[in-house]
Amino acid sequence: MNTDSNDEVNVLQLSIHGVLIGYLAGFKNGRNVLSIADSFKNDPARPTFSLITHPSFLNAVKVMAEPWVRNQRLHPVLSNLLPEGSLRELIAQGLKVHIDNEFHILSYLGEDLPGAIEATPMEPEDVPVFLLSILNTHGKAKAVKFDKDALHKKGRENKFSLAGVQMKFSMKEKDGRYNLSKDDVLGDWIIKTPSTKHKFVPLNEYTAMSLAALAGVDIPEIKLVDLDKLDNLPQINLPDEKQAFAIKRFDRNDNLRIHMEDFAQIFVKYPHEKYTAANYESIGKVIYNFSGDGLTDAQQFARRLLVNILLANGDAHLKNWSLLYPDKVTPRLSPAYDIVTTNVYIQNEAKYALNLSKTKEWYTVTMTHFKSWADKSGIPWRAIRPHLDDTMDKARELWPEALETLPMNSAHKDVLKTHWSNLQDELMIKTKTRTYQ
Repeated sequence: MNTDSNDEVNVLQLSIHGVLIGYLAGFKNGRNVLSIADSFKNDPARPTFSLITHPSFLNAVKVMAEPWVRNQRLHPVLSNLLPEGSLRELIAQGLKVHIDNEFHILSYLGEDLPGAIEATPMEPEDVPVFLLSILNTHGKAKAVKFDKDALHKKGRENKFSLAGVQMKFSMKEKDGRYNLSKDDVLGDWIIKTPSTKHKFVPLNEYTAMSLAALAGVDIPEIKLVDLDKLDNLPQINLPDEKQAFAIKRFDRNDNLRIHMEDFAQIFVKYPHEKYTAANYESIGKVIYNFSGDGLTDAQQFARRLLVNILLANGDAHLKNWSLLYPDKVTPRLSPAYDIVTTNVYIQNEAKYALNLSKTKEWYTVTMTHFKSWADKSGIPWRAIRPHLDDTMDKARELWPEALETLPMNSAHKDVLKTHWSNLQDELMIKTKTRTYQ
């Protein structure tokens, strides 16, 4: 009798909006295989799983023709659904698995992933025979039951998935209190707790996001929430700060899922490639060419690029830009998120995350760079320039006074004002207390 445990596979059924996408099999030796169902491939009205599977995407048929095979890590479209950093460590520790065991982390988090994808463990007897035949080309395959204890008892309080390196939790708000979402209850707020590494991050993000909104950036509802209103958080270290940052989930509408994906998924890159694998021209091309309203979304994207520079946000990498699928099929640029003045935490930081017209330097960029970005992205400059001018007008008119009343730490405010003084004249912002020129 062959008792080699490497022959054993757990199988997850992947679905979106109740439609079968396919089956993800995890071998004991770490290999995982995603087989996309024929019913999904052959449905021209299928909901969008990823832009690379969208019917209008040039290589969609080829992309879905063969199984997606990876070792340890999942395919980037799935890998990017999982948390990074301390949050992943917390979940992996609760599950008693290695942090790179992405199949089992996905199995555990499959009920409340970002967007609308659901990953449901299958019983061996429900696994289609044809799937085992496919899997046998990647090694002998025998479907086995999931370890329910590992999936449902270990670390149960951590059952959610939000990509990113901060401690952030999907929570359900009721009567002014926020409870960690569990089972089939979907969280409607993302709660980011204070950091033990960096001071006053919630106040920073609330201020930066508020300023972005004043300059015409589309943002979800945001709040600062007292820590004593957060219930059932896992045992984590928190600094002596009073408030968390809360942002309304735009991939949820009551208890309904709205699909979304970040640009690391769209470009099929792993999280560790989020700073190096593309530039803002690449993102601009995708938005302009594939969005249901390409010009409007490109104009909003350009506005956000400028705002990130003005706010000294050096972390607008691939995972901090997303597409949303409000009609289940057609992509639109999602609302903005994760806008933080990062240079208050990184000494001498002077660069943004990705190249804009071959530069990352905040203090050399001018409107000429934005024109080059538009030209390379194939977007008419005449349609972009007025939105950049409007952004600058709003920032100059509204930000100096607003900054005085917003809750950012006073030392951080001084750093931001100094940042404004170092920008090129076209991007300069004056304050009441001092004229920068």
